[in-house]
Amino acid sequence: MTALKGILVGIWRGLDGLRKLLHLILLVVIFGAIVWAASSSTPTVPDRAALVVKPQGRIVEQLSGDPVQRALENAQGQQRQQTRLWDLVAAIRAAATDNRIRVLVLRLDDMQGAGLPELQELARAIRKFRASGKPVIAYGTAYDQDQYYLAAQADEIYLDPTGYVMIEGYSSYPLYFKGLLQKLGVDMNVFRVGKFKSAVEIFTRDDMSKADKEQSQAYLGVLWSNYQQGVTSARKLPAGAIESYVDSLSQTISAANGNAAKVALQAKLVTALAGKLQVQRKLIGLVGEDEATGSYNRISAEDYARIVDTKKLHDGGGDARIGVIVASGDIQDGRQPPGAIGGKSLSRLILQAQMDKSIKAVVLRVDSPGGSVAASEEIYQQLEALRAAGKPLVVSMGDLAASGGYYISAPANQIWASPATLTGSIGIFAIIPTINQTLSKIGVSVDGVGTTPLAGALSMVRPLSSEASQLVKSQIDRGYQEFVDRVASGRRETPQQIDAIAQGRVWAGADARRIGLVDHLGTLEDAVKAAARLAKIRKYQVKFVRPHLTWTEELFQQTQVRAAAEAVSLFRAGDRSSGLAEVASRLDPMAHDLKQLARLSVPGHVYAYCFCSAASH
Repeated sequence: MTALKGILVGIWRGLDGLRKLLHLILLVVIFGAIVWAASSSTPTVPDRAALVVKPQGRIVEQLSGDPVQRALENAQGQQRQQTRLWDLVAAIRAAATDNRIRVLVLRLDDMQGAGLPELQELARAIRKFRASGKPVIAYGTAYDQDQYYLAAQADEIYLDPTGYVMIEGYSSYPLYFKGLLQKLGVDMNVFRVGKFKSAVEIFTRDDMSKADKEQSQAYLGVLWSNYQQGVTSARKLPAGAIESYVDSLSQTISAANGNAAKVALQAKLVTALAGKLQVQRKLIGLVGEDEATGSYNRISAEDYARIVDTKKLHDGGGDARIGVIVASGDIQDGRQPPGAIGGKSLSRLILQAQMDKSIKAVVLRVDSPGGSVAASEEIYQQLEALRAAGKPLVVSMGDLAASGGYYISAPANQIWASPATLTGSIGIFAIIPTINQTLSKIGVSVDGVGTTPLAGALSMVRPLSSEASQLVKSQIDRGYQEFVDRVASGRRETPQQIDAIAQGRVWAGADARRIGLVDHLGTLEDAVKAAARLAKIRKYQVKFVRPHLTWTEELFQQTQVRAAAEAVSLFRAGDRSSGLAEVASRLDPMAHDLKQLARLSVPGHVYAYCFCSAASH
């Protein structure tokens, strides 16, 4: 018995020792993760370097999706689908006063577009960099319209001899689904208020309505005028030079035997024609050679932005802060991930800013076509509470702040917009598709009984009854009136005055300023300065308000991102599937619009949404 007891004690001690060893190993792993996260997240800047702005995908106000997924895509060698605007702006601004950064390099080949207001924000940062006396150099194999707007801000623009500068102007050519829906037997029961509320027309018409053509032509004209002015001013070209270049492009390229690069050079859109290696040699002369790569010393804007963020954390800079909250994407009910606006999730951020005593005023950066009226109202009420707590609220509008995007802007003390912002669209609608005819085409019928005229009245498989139609119409009419009242209160106008400029009409920012929907034209920086004046503070820091994470959550997220990236990189050899993700990410326009229909046709829901757009390529 004593021997057995000794054996059991020995086993227990062995297990306990093993437990302690595993515990020690776990602690070492966690400590290693901390060191790894800290060391791998802090890039270094060479003593003489170029800051390289090389956006990939679309430039956006807020990255969508989760960081782990983005890390996986990056580890697989996939091109990023999005680049955050404010990372680029912060990097360029900080580099202007950094003696280590000698030149700003714009490499725009992988950029897949941006709204004109986002381009203007970046252009302003580039101009400030140039004002520091440091050169800005752009080079690329070709430039499309959005890429060229940024390239035009450079001191020197280099274009590959085989390349081109393709500027087209702005257009709006939506897909219309009436014929398809009729063939499928789908009845679109549409309720809307607003002569210009064209969001529903892609499902009810075969062509663009006269009202939509009128408003589209107006705001597209403002965008085109702003684009031309921004380029001709930067390149010191005569007024009308860009329009002349576009109008004669087919003839001039034909006359040049297809040499589009030569035509761009003759039009003074570029400084010189040069290949990548030629430009690299020039940059090596400015900042020195990186012995590891044989190219010039450099740091990417994304890495440099991380350095800037880290420095801000260490520097402190006083207690007063202006909080910036980004509201980007469709407005939806409940909590939503980044890239979408959730009624609950955005309201929580607003409350977070309201309760933060260091935040003296709030700037809401809106880039949204709208969405759910219920979610918009939830956000509106939280913004009203913020103001009631004594904190000034300034709205800064990005590319699009229309319909529900304007609804949540209404409580602001001041509204700032770019001249090219698309805003307004003060209107409301509901869509209820019914498919009873679709079912009859395949021999399926619907019949039954209900306890009241409204029982089952909103079912998709039955025709919409007159009682249900009347119910929805009354909701739409009331919703529009409430929208107008909200705007009238914020703009200090009468509902009748707002109704006259509402009616679902989309306005460019310059016109919105003229009719009183916008107070001032300017950038996010201008809006932040205005918020500081309203809060009566001179010294302050700008703080982007994001969801609170505990220290362990932050560490876990960083470690998870890096671990995911590292794990995938181990299996990259021989992988040939990375191209599939890029193909899948390019949504077919028809599938995208039908997906919107599915989301905007929930029975009992009404929407303030704008399908306004301005395609440049």
